[in-house]
Amino acid sequence: MDRLSLALFGLALVSPPAWAEAPPDQTGTFRFVPPEDQSNIPERYRLDARTFDYKLAFYTDLPACDVNVYHLQFPSPVKSPHPENNTVHAEYYRPEGKGPYPGVIVLDITGGDQNLSRAISTYLAQKGIAALFVQMAYYGPRRPPGSRLRLLSMDLNQTTTAIRQTVLDLRCAGAWLQSRPEIDGNRLGIMGTSLGSLIASLTAEMEPRFKRVGVLLGGGGLVDAFWDHPQARPYRQAYELLGGTKERAARTIAAVDPITCAGNLKDRQLLILAAKQDEVLPPQAAVALWKASGQQRIIWFDSTHYGAIVYLPAGLHYLAEHFGAK
Repeated sequence: MDRLSLALFGLALVSPPAWAEAPPDQTGTFRFVPPEDQSNIPERYRLDARTFDYKLAFYTDLPACDVNVYHLQFPSPVKSPHPENNTVHAEYYRPEGKGPYPGVIVLDITGGDQNLSRAISTYLAQKGIAALFVQMAYYGPRRPPGSRLRLLSMDLNQTTTAIRQTVLDLRCAGAWLQSRPEIDGNRLGIMGTSLGSLIASLTAEMEPRFKRVGVLLGGGGLVDAFWDHPQARPYRQAYELLGGTKERAARTIAAVDPITCAGNLKDRQLLILAAKQDEVLPPQAAVALWKASGQQRIIWFDSTHYGAIVYLPAGLHYLAEHFGAK
């Protein structure tokens, strides 16, 4: 898929066709029930059983793809100081037909325009895999108007708090997917690209209902990977000026680093797509996660982080094969 094709995927979702007759909104409830044994889940990521109200509104159809797109909303199980951030928003890419289909949560990159995740979601849905593109904390409509708040910042406490909220949101999003009549509840997965892949790995470690995991340009062992990284140097220097050290960062980052609980992925089916010359997330991070999660399947692209876009067609094929397998 070239850049033009990728752009067209995103533009298809800019606004619904004027001639579309939208079906009525769906409202209802779904229930999150944790596994009976949460002993291998850190306390900060545990969640008690609870019931959520949700709203599912038709957005548009993609007739050339036989895919319908809906907007999902439900309350976050975490209340941050910012009301906008306390509603989870997602785009649901549903293949036409009754199913049952596999269901996959898709997560975005750090600062993109979201077209990549929409393209991935559209492709998966075309292949008979329902995709739920979930907005992470402080992304899209979850960011207060005029605010500079982001999921990632130099404030480690803010960052780890936002990541915790996102992981719990995604555990609940998985329960919503599993509740859908068109979804095969035993074939759920989660994937992300770059930053989204780190969050996807972390969430899968905390939520056993995600039996398949896709890591695109991600990894683990973040302190070792980034401490001396040229692009991280300004952030590290600012952190050190505030009294931070590598050891302190390691203790703080451990809570959000996929490497910490990577052993939980050994009983899942994991696919890692990595770039040999990745200048953003060093290849050693992908190797570290691969080793810690049981040395499952890893595929290398001969590219940089951003240059991996030329391998998108191959990557989409591998992802559809991974999540579509029985």
